[in-house]
Amino acid sequence: MGRRRKMQTIICIAAALSLTACGVETASTAATAAALKKQEIEQGQKTLEQFQKNLDQANQHAQQRVDQAVDSGR
Repeated sequence: MGRRRKMQTIICIAAALSLTACGVETASTAATAAALKKQEIEQGQKTLEQFQKNLDQANQHAQQRVDQAVDSGR
């Protein structure tokens, strides 16, 4: 191989390695974003469950007050 051909080969290999590294970084970034989204969804589900629990308790208390009002009206 001539000197020029070796240099072209080295440049091509370097470019290929750079593009590969860029692809790995992109995949890593996507995986991190997916993990964060999963955490957001899990936190949202916990918040929804807590809200539902609080709503159920409020409904129970309201029903108890209604029952008491009905009993005291008899």
